[in-house]
Amino acid sequence: MVGPGGSIRVGTATVAGVLVGTVLVGCGNDGDSAEEKGPSAGKETSSAREQGTEAVRSAYDKTAEQETARVKLRVRTSADGTSVTVNGRGTVDLEGGDSVMTLSAQGERIEQRLVDQVLYQRLPRSEAPGGKPWIKIDVQKVAERRGVGDQSVNDPAQAAAFAKAIDDKDVTREGTAKVGGVNTTHYRVAVDVAELPNGATLRRQLGPTLPMGVWLDDDGRIRRQQIDMTLKAPAEDGATDRTSSSPQSAKVRTVMEFSDFGTDVKAEAPPSRQVTDLTQKALERGQTQN
Repeated sequence: MVGPGGSIRVGTATVAGVLVGTVLVGCGNDGDSAEEKGPSAGKETSSAREQGTEAVRSAYDKTAEQETARVKLRVRTSADGTSVTVNGRGTVDLEGGDSVMTLSAQGERIEQRLVDQVLYQRLPRSEAPGGKPWIKIDVQKVAERRGVGDQSVNDPAQAAAFAKAIDDKDVTREGTAKVGGVNTTHYRVAVDVAELPNGATLRRQLGPTLPMGVWLDDDGRIRRQQIDMTLKAPAEDGATDRTSSSPQSAKVRTVMEFSDFGTDVKAEAPPSRQVTDLTQKALERGQTQN
């Protein structure tokens, strides 16, 4: 849905499904488009910074007004010397947050739906629990239990929250680029995490600043958003940096690209007889990490 201030409910819808409970991060250019540095990049006047800040602040509202879009997603997670990249394509309801995605990673494909903040995934037959093809996780309940509520950075399009956490010193115009064949302007943004809802909790996970990159088209809509985070892993009881075998941090780069605004989105929950509910397991896993 569009929240107070017109926020787009996309991040939790798509990214939480890919990461199943991992908070996100991002900035930089991980796309396939060539970037042209503008003459003002890195040497902006105060007026140019003000204009860039206003463009970024209003971009979420302008994108949400399009109601629906096609989305292309890439999530790369690196930890303990290994990395996994998940690619996805589908459609998203920018108002309601529902989405339909097909994800691929390491030679496997997963169908994913988000309906009313409940995530459904159709797993490969060898991984399906209880002989049922679908699993589901109530994303809202998991987010609330982890203390990040409905407006965590799992939802990277929180217009009202970001607007309060961004000022003129936080936005820099990087240049221009084509995204999906569309001319865009690239802005680098540094969000003050402490100013976000549940900022104290997020600051412990992410550090003081959330870096982002956004590419806006000529109508001020988001065509690409990139987030790079370094997540701190919670320490195990009695473990030290030298004794713990678990990775102490994970790097996550998430890139979402939007196109075909106004496209049809048909997100429906699978028949209940085909679904195994894993919400409780996700909640228990979250408790062991707190």
